[in-house]
Amino acid sequence: MPAPELPPPQSSLPEAASHFGAHVLAAAAARACDIKAATGGPPCAPSLPAPPAISAPAPPPLAPQAAEVPASSADLERILRGPSGLGTAGLRLILREEPPTPSDPSADTAEGMPVPGLYYHPVSEPDPMRVEEVSRRIKSWALDEVALYPEDWEEEFDGFSVGRYMVGCHPDAPTVDHLMLATRLMVAENAVDDCYCEDHGGSPIGLGERLLLAHTALDPLHTTEEYQPQWAKSLHADAPRRAYRSAMQYFVRAASPSQADRLRHDMARLHMGYLAEAAWAQLDHVPEVWEYLAMRQFNNFRPCPTITDTVGGYELPADLHAQAAMQKVIALAGNATTIVNDLYSYTKELDAPGQHLNLPVVIAQREGLSDRDAYLKSVEVHNDLMHDFETEASALATACPAPNVQRFLRGVAAWVDGNHYWHQSNTYRYSLPDFW
Repeated sequence: MPAPELPPPQSSLPEAASHFGAHVLAAAAARACDIKAATGGPPCAPSLPAPPAISAPAPPPLAPQAAEVPASSADLERILRGPSGLGTAGLRLILREEPPTPSDPSADTAEGMPVPGLYYHPVSEPDPMRVEEVSRRIKSWALDEVALYPEDWEEEFDGFSVGRYMVGCHPDAPTVDHLMLATRLMVAENAVDDCYCEDHGGSPIGLGERLLLAHTALDPLHTTEEYQPQWAKSLHADAPRRAYRSAMQYFVRAASPSQADRLRHDMARLHMGYLAEAAWAQLDHVPEVWEYLAMRQFNNFRPCPTITDTVGGYELPADLHAQAAMQKVIALAGNATTIVNDLYSYTKELDAPGQHLNLPVVIAQREGLSDRDAYLKSVEVHNDLMHDFETEASALATACPAPNVQRFLRGVAAWVDGNHYWHQSNTYRYSLPDFW
């Protein structure tokens, strides 16, 4: 008897939007406690308390009932339009009709010089009061809670300007507490990269073991009673694990279970990308350009924009986040922002010992181009990725007009713009090559 023929897949984005329409409309501000907290009104989200033990995280706060959500067309328009005020200029979703911002190669400003020819969108200066407060809190966390770095790393920590970075990337965060969720994770991820892979004692040798053990600080080990204490003790063994453990505790306290699991998934992707790059380093191998770009789709900024709803104080339902079209938008955003890092950190990596793989280096070696031509071609690759990101985001917004989808896409776009702003303006870390 022949096997029955499987029916064709039934899911589509419009159908998903319809299925979850009522839930999404009711949840548009559920995790923010009050819609006004995320759209320009006075926030009412409570401060996040100290994190609980990782083995028993406190449940996330209950969402308000649907009847409590304002239903006026004015409120709905404000959600769809996005936040307003200082630092929210980047929260635009529709395709920009204007050409890329022109760059005068001779005009080096106090904010740093953008890469000439790069397609990007300028943003307003991040709210200075929030920047100051986030910077104060993150340094206190790094020193007092997780003992992240020794005294002689202080200048480098300050020069990273992570407060300015995260405030610029999350202009719709209702409170500083929400901003701190992203800031701790950013600092923890950089500690893992520096200490395990790169500048501060990192090595490709044994990296898999280190990453695996660190990942258990994000995705807890469930083992026998005899061995559980040994694992728990290991989470304090080094600065990266301490940072991962603490940052994830805070995040789990504020996020829904599905948002936390989403982050764990994207962090596993990140770690897999680290391992591919480490393997090439051990083999002294320069990959093909497409292979490098495949690695960069995993070793990239993806965990940062994927939590934009948690930082914004709301939730994009898991079924909508998992749609293939949404995943493509998030992947393109991560890919474009990571090539921005390749371009701005190019001279910094050239000055470091050994060979550091970045897109210009790989193109130069694999396609036989000069350093200058390879760099300029990398700018073109970035611009193509940016245009693809905006095209796909616009198509998704049209196909799935649910408010949470619209707001999440605006948040991802804001992260893309804020990430470029930080790279351009961080002259402590970055300078451009003399190619123009």
